[in-house]
Amino acid sequence: MIRKLIGSFIMLVCIAFGNQTFAQDKTVDQIVAVVGKNIILKSDIEEMFKQQQAQGITTEGDMKCEILENSLVEKLLLAEAELDTTIIVSDSQLNQNLEQRIQYFISHLGSEKEVEAYFKKSIIDLKSDLEEVIKNQQMTQQMQGKIIDKVTITPAEVRYHFKNLPEAEIPLIDAQVEYAQITVMPVIGLEEEDRIKSTLRELKRRIESGESSFAPLAVIYSEDPGSARSGGELEYMGRGNLDPAYAAAAFNLKGDKISNVVKSEFGYHIIQAMDRKGEQLKTRHILMKPKVSPESLKKAFGQIDSIADFIRKGTFKFEEAAVRWSYDKNSRNNGGVANNPETGESKWKMSELDPDVSKQIAKMNINEISKPFQTLDDKQRPVYKIIKLINKTSAHKANMRDDYVELSNIYLNSKKEKTLDKWIRDKQIGTYVRIDPTYGNCNFKYQGWIK
Repeated sequence: MIRKLIGSFIMLVCIAFGNQTFAQDKTVDQIVAVVGKNIILKSDIEEMFKQQQAQGITTEGDMKCEILENSLVEKLLLAEAELDTTIIVSDSQLNQNLEQRIQYFISHLGSEKEVEAYFKKSIIDLKSDLEEVIKNQQMTQQMQGKIIDKVTITPAEVRYHFKNLPEAEIPLIDAQVEYAQITVMPVIGLEEEDRIKSTLRELKRRIESGESSFAPLAVIYSEDPGSARSGGELEYMGRGNLDPAYAAAAFNLKGDKISNVVKSEFGYHIIQAMDRKGEQLKTRHILMKPKVSPESLKKAFGQIDSIADFIRKGTFKFEEAAVRWSYDKNSRNNGGVANNPETGESKWKMSELDPDVSKQIAKMNINEISKPFQTLDDKQRPVYKIIKLINKTSAHKANMRDDYVELSNIYLNSKKEKTLDKWIRDKQIGTYVRIDPTYGNCNFKYQGWIK
């Protein structure tokens, strides 16, 4: 229910934006519900209905009634958020989310010009249309987070909950694996680094001399696929969201000056600051990544092959070799054990694994060490890896010994949903709600809407 609310609200944001953008031709739009001072339009419900049908979404009940109830819950959260003085959407938060939404449109439509052509208005006007919708979304999410934020569970609660689950309701746990890895990164030659630096210095010279401007050069030369097509522009970010070297250079720029060549974990950059709002900085950059030579790849393969041979012969344990030689800082000091970033645990579903890793694990036995294989790291740089399969479990019914983390998460989510349900039922009583009689026969989950 919690995820459903968040997901449906995001879709409604898009619909509300779409209605603001395209509904000018409609002279009349029916108000089907009012929650506090917030309204829900018939066009909102109809547009959501069309989108769900287009996606093949089905339901056992009346879909339009379900859509309306999701909207009512979201408006109830918004009405309460507007009364809560601790819920604040800062200008920097709002601007960052606006930029993200505009970048989403650009990534799907191709460029700013194509976005403007599609919506038949300028980017500035688009942001103006979207501003209130995004602000409401952030307030609603903060309100929901505040309601469930302090919900916790104890091990005793998890044990009691599991003990009293009917057999038919014991959850099925997907097949999972645990593995460790050692990563070796090929060395970039000095000549290649000098070539990249020289190219970026020349691009900087061309921009500063007025021979060219930043954006078209970023489109042509930048190897950052996420920003190149938009002229190298990134959204507003704080220092903590940027590579440390990139942040240090960017936040020290004055005016529209362009940085010297900056080396980060992603490659080499030249950077220009575009705007600053408090501790949030909007920049654009040109990223170039040094290419690994065949000789360097061959040397890296030889190195990791020797490491694997040492481990197989018992000269070093896998864990010792990981600490000594692995390049991957996220797993190196953990004896090479790779933790799932989504859960913080060492267990992975096969579908969550990098395809190159999954391909190796599929044919391995427990405690087996793979042959060296080439893949990309999290910065999309070529590396060689060997992996050791630590554990593999088949799909099974959950048990307390092996699946405590999964069971605790399931029960915690259930407890949060019950907390949110109770909050909604309580708030229905004291909040003004009016629903058009055309929806009077809806079989709502929360009966308190119609009073």
